Amino acid sequence: MKRLFYHSVLACAFALPLPAAPVALINGHIVTVDEDFSIAGAMLVEGERIVKVGTNAEITEGLAADATRIDLQGATVLPGLIDSHVHSTGASVFEYDHVIPEMETIADVLAYIRGRTALVPEGTWVNLSQVFITRLREQRFPTRAELDEAAPKHPVVFRTGPDAAVNSLALSLSEITRDTAAPEGGTGRLEKDPATGEPTGILRGSATGLIKRGETGTKSPDEKGKVDALAELLADYNKVGITSISDRGAGDGSIALYSALRDSDRLTCRVYLYYSVNAQSPIETVLENIDKAAAHPLHAYNSELWLRGIKIFLDGGMLTGSAYMKRPWGVSAAYGIDDPEYRGMVYVEPEKLHVMARHALSKGLQFTAHSVGDGAVERLVDVYAKIGTEDFPVNEMRPCVTHCNFMTAEAIEKMATHGIVADLQPAWLYLDGRTLLKQFGLERLEYFQPYQTLAQKGVIAGGGSDHMQKIGSMRSVNPYNPFLGIWTTLTRHPRWMGESLRPEQIIERADAIRLYTINNAWLTFEEKEKGSLEPGKLADFIVLDRDILTCPIDDVRETRVQETWLGGRRVYSAAEK
Repeated sequence: MKRLFYHSVLACAFALPLPAAPVALINGHIVTVDEDFSIAGAMLVEGERIVKVGTNAEITEGLAADATRIDLQGATVLPGLIDSHVHSTGASVFEYDHVIPEMETIADVLAYIRGRTALVPEGTWVNLSQVFITRLREQRFPTRAELDEAAPKHPVVFRTGPDAAVNSLALSLSEITRDTAAPEGGTGRLEKDPATGEPTGILRGSATGLIKRGETGTKSPDEKGKVDALAELLADYNKVGITSISDRGAGDGSIALYSALRDSDRLTCRVYLYYSVNAQSPIETVLENIDKAAAHPLHAYNSELWLRGIKIFLDGGMLTGSAYMKRPWGVSAAYGIDDPEYRGMVYVEPEKLHVMARHALSKGLQFTAHSVGDGAVERLVDVYAKIGTEDFPVNEMRPCVTHCNFMTAEAIEKMATHGIVADLQPAWLYLDGRTLLKQFGLERLEYFQPYQTLAQKGVIAGGGSDHMQKIGSMRSVNPYNPFLGIWTTLTRHPRWMGESLRPEQIIERADAIRLYTINNAWLTFEEKEKGSLEPGKLADFIVLDRDILTCPIDDVRETRVQETWLGGRRVYSAAEK
């Protein structure tokens, strides 16, 4: 690993002033990610922007005497990385009360629950969320009996995505019996034992709303604590090279936290906000909330904090067996599916979806919906195509599909025609590919995260994490280390598998890097501001410990960031940690 040498030392802190003099980075391997994916040797930064990229001679000729020179000694430089999908305000405080250990087995889950019952009074609710059953070795929910044994005197809710498993005490306190029906509207389901008719404790979709949760005995931070925790998380994003994020589920409280960091000069990532709207509300309420976002002061462009999107939920989850598929899921013990015709959950009918998407786009807001299954993706894409064909062109509005895991050739063609963009999570292929192959077979995974096809068809796709829990790029439930994501698109090698999954969809390193740089800048209408290292753009860049373009492919996932710069300010240095 090569060390960086400085002609002057820059302090690293949250609130660094911009350097008073230009900063010249020389003797580097600067991967510009411009249109030609060109490599430069040096770069000049003044204030928050890049003013020149070229050879050492071009950068140093006529350089001001007081300029800071940084000798990169051949180190590789990339544009600052962008994560297209996070839920940072919740993730940052998830462990505020206590650390949540990693869980790989049902035994781990039950041990955690037993530990909580020893710490909180009887009758206190024990909640555990987002430990996905498909990522447990047993690939199933803990049973009602197992939860009862672990916590006979504490109601328990084990939530994973839109679904949950509860114990007998939780069912009793929630007044859920064999006669309880799922909420009307077809978006929820209560699992019942086919032999006895009694609830198994598994509730899906909107049926989880029947759970009457009570006191959990956990501490919550005050507003200052929330702001400080968010600052800590953003600093950890910087540590793995992330300089921009898209929060795909921001409410008023989240916006206030980001605003507090910006106002105190502690916002060390640029933030693009998707305002969360409950699509289950009456359409009048949905439209009112869209109008509220359009009228928000942050809807005016700001490179630090910008409210530009609307986010709803269209279907369930891939990890919980509730994504809406074109064909039946198939009977599965892992997913708890006993109906051979079950296709998953879909929450918004096409007509209502059309009205809300059209309204948001007409207000200058980028619309997106959580759409995991190919049935949901097709429904959303068809609505965008209908708007683009019958109402007004949508290409420049860049309507988006969030997650977009299972796709079809027809949907991809429509996305290319109408400028529809995609937000994908490569780490899900790594974590969950083996389970999906077992469930669906190879043929149904032809267009699962089809990065090569998307690139060939000209559909702009970005890479994200869906980070929602914990601080720590590899210990989080959905890991936010972008180098794991990049490596996954280069190998398509799921964990616990001996071969690649659909290797024809592997992409080259340049395209993998684009997922986290210029493509994600395009997703947020900022390709002229960031995403590549070109004159006039914001000086967001990172220095790596290896040449990510030529190192052995399995070393890509081990890449470490030496420095992270945001708008001409150094916000992370490995040497100072």
